[in-house]
Amino acid sequence: MHDLGILLTFAGGLAGALGFGFLAHRLKLSPIVGYLLAGVLVGPFTPGFVADRAVAEQFAEIGVILLLFGVGLRFHLRELLAVWKVAIPGALLQSTATTLLLAALLRLFDWSWTSGLILGMGISVASTVVMALVLAERHDLHSPIGHIAIGWTVVEDLITVSLMLLLPILFGSGGSGQSPATALGLAGLKVVGLTVAVVVLGKWVIPWALERIAQTRQRELFTLAVLVLAVGIAVGAAEVFGVSMALGAFLAGLAVGRSEFAARAAGDALPMRDAFAVLFFVSVGMLFDPRSVLQVPALIGVVLVVVVLGKPLAALLTVRLLGVPLGTAVPVGAAFSQVGEFSFIVGAVSRELGLLSDAGWNALVATSILSIALNPVIYRVARRWASATPALMAPRSAAPPVPEPNRCVLVGYGPVGRIVHRLLAERGAEVTVVDLNLDTVRELKAAGVPALYGDVLRPGTLQDAGIEAAGSLIVSVEVEDAAELIKQARELNPELRVLVRCHHLRDAADLKRAGASLVAAGEAEVGVALVEAMTAELPLDCGSQADQRRTARARLYGEPELLRAEG
Repeated sequence: MHDLGILLTFAGGLAGALGFGFLAHRLKLSPIVGYLLAGVLVGPFTPGFVADRAVAEQFAEIGVILLLFGVGLRFHLRELLAVWKVAIPGALLQSTATTLLLAALLRLFDWSWTSGLILGMGISVASTVVMALVLAERHDLHSPIGHIAIGWTVVEDLITVSLMLLLPILFGSGGSGQSPATALGLAGLKVVGLTVAVVVLGKWVIPWALERIAQTRQRELFTLAVLVLAVGIAVGAAEVFGVSMALGAFLAGLAVGRSEFAARAAGDALPMRDAFAVLFFVSVGMLFDPRSVLQVPALIGVVLVVVVLGKPLAALLTVRLLGVPLGTAVPVGAAFSQVGEFSFIVGAVSRELGLLSDAGWNALVATSILSIALNPVIYRVARRWASATPALMAPRSAAPPVPEPNRCVLVGYGPVGRIVHRLLAERGAEVTVVDLNLDTVRELKAAGVPALYGDVLRPGTLQDAGIEAAGSLIVSVEVEDAAELIKQARELNPELRVLVRCHHLRDAADLKRAGASLVAAGEAEVGVALVEAMTAELPLDCGSQADQRRTARARLYGEPELLRAEG
């Protein structure tokens, strides 16, 4: 029965998220709102089916790990280091301002300073999961806005870890006998130790291991290796170094992202990440008791106002004080108008120590639900306003690149791919090669040829290869699902010319229907070449020979429009 409960939780959570997510999209709302409502529906506070919250939270933890691993993969270490001067003082100043503001307001509700400061520290921490998804939706995740915001949340994670260590020492009955300074010192040493361990793994161990796995040419083994790295380092970070699994996963992504396996690893982790990340929002929704809105409405209102107004304003002013342009500061501030997973960690520890009442916990959960639902709208409005106001000089989201006819993405560098690349290079074309042979990619890079190691069927690989700015895509090898590849490429670049190779004529029609501009079937092309060679000495002019080739190909490929043109 327990196994059935796990399956019911997984299936029920995903099904509810699908239904409510689709409904939210139709209502012009973020799908996140639908995921949260699905959690409320399957939670213990509403009638009907009740999912296992502990199981849902475990699934959600996997989603958080994979999401932060993916974010780390796409971040370059130098970009992250470049924002530390803003992220560290920014996180400290914003957290302090938010905490003091809420604590002062809660005095109106006869709360003690201690309880007010505890809840204030809880809401001062933003959800990295929500932030990453909202930034990605507006294509800001890998812009200066995203670099500052994500670096900021990493610092907040470290603050949360320190707070979790200090609270039992300061307010626990027994205590560990350590002074606060000693506890913070040990926490700092653990973070430094984790960083060193991840750097060592990223520089020597991870590339060596992934190369051995890649040489097997077994796709599922490489996917499994990526999962082991993401989850293993995250869990090891929590167990050995005492930091959050999310921080460990982020650092693991940074380590893998420095290697040549980054693109393929990101593609392998993406599908699993999206499914499990949805369950994070479902698990948050399951914590919400709708009756709490009636029980403590004023308290929830005050906490919510601080989160969606006070906290973003504090972040905006802090960023401006640190010299960041207003056009960047406005969306960065808006990104922090929510609370999430780490707020619950602080809240849970505080409840165990008797520092947070049931009313405070309900206010925290309700505020989390409402702020997560409102955050995409707040960020969208702030981003649009910042971009549309000339006085702010906001850095606009990068416009879609204009396809260049002379740029080409070539999939495969086997015998055919080499010929195609050589002929295109002789004509001055800019060619980026995508191949699953690691040695080939290294040789091309050593020769100065743009090359990417990755699987083109995995999400993100085509973007990394620059498909949106390319004029054509040439598939020179047999791809397991070429029709799906063509559809993906067309979605990313509707103006793209897609030229595909296949062995059998029977596959040509499907590839054309999928959107291929030209299909070259081995059977047809060899046949046409042989007939052309046999009739080369016949007294036909060049025009007649060309017409015959065109007619032969039209019949072989089943293209009646060409035959009608001939007639």
